[in-house]
Amino acid sequence: MFGRDDNNRSPSGPANTLVSRATEIVGDIHFSGELIIEGCIKGNIYAEDDSTSLIRIAEKGAVEGEICVPSAIINGLVQGDVRSANHIELAAKAVVVGNVYYNLIEMVMGSEVNGNLMHISAGQQDTKRLTVNKKKLPFDSKSLQKD
Repeated sequence: MFGRDDNNRSPSGPANTLVSRATEIVGDIHFSGELIIEGCIKGNIYAEDDSTSLIRIAEKGAVEGEICVPSAIINGLVQGDVRSANHIELAAKAVVVGNVYYNLIEMVMGSEVNGNLMHISAGQQDTKRLTVNKKKLPFDSKSLQKD
């Protein structure tokens, strides 16, 4: 209208997706941009580590599954492991039932993690590497025997 062709307009910024309070999604989500969850997701959530993607889980939002994203702000319930390549913020009402793998973490008083906190460095983004890189100490049963 008025000489503009809106059908061919390219998006100027990152895509934002909202899962509203009355919505439940069953299945995995692969996203870019910003994903805001106020409802319930039953499935894994993924974004590329080298992107600027961000997930926000609101106070009434819930996720049952693994979350692997560059940045996360959690203020709701997550039942599953969370892996954040860049930054994760656990707000006052955040509850994570699972392990949190992080590069940089902020925890506000009142947030809760029922699992392990595991630091990953910038060069160690893949959580599988955490278990692969563990070196076992050599064990010699003769060293335990007294002479």
